[in-house]
Amino acid sequence: MDNSKSDPTLDRLFRHMSWANQLLFQQLEEVPLESLKLSAGNDEWTVAGIAEHFARSAGFYMARVTGEALPGGFSKPSTREDLVELARRLSEFDARLRELASQSDGMTTFQRDGKTIHRARSTILGQSIHHATEHRAQIADIFSLHGLAAIDLDEMDVWAYGDAEGLGN
Repeated sequence: MDNSKSDPTLDRLFRHMSWANQLLFQQLEEVPLESLKLSAGNDEWTVAGIAEHFARSAGFYMARVTGEALPGGFSKPSTREDLVELARRLSEFDARLRELASQSDGMTTFQRDGKTIHRARSTILGQSIHHATEHRAQIADIFSLHGLAAIDLDEMDVWAYGDAEGLGN
């Protein structure tokens, strides 16, 4: 993949997203498995459900940009092996989204809920970053609500990524 022609800021944002997503899953692998069943109050969204949703959604965004079939075979993780597999698939989707972001913008058309939707590729790709960030924060919030300091969002921010990448802040 040649990203030399892509916007360096956009490319860094996609690299950060992928890094933060993988860090989240590494941290999820370290919590007691019962923690995956936690939710915010009487919210139906559990940690496991959110993790599955945002990994599946990365594949959804990729498919919407490319016109490929939506990827299937997702389920809520309940074991460490499930988390590893979900993280692996998410990593592949994130890499593909980064690659797609290096290409020229354009429009894409797809069917959803019986409607024809027209979107700029850049809108879908931008949403993929926001969506992942939202759900990383949601998972961290659920743990915090239950008194668990399992996820520290400051360890996943762009500053921490700059340090981890060795490029500084």
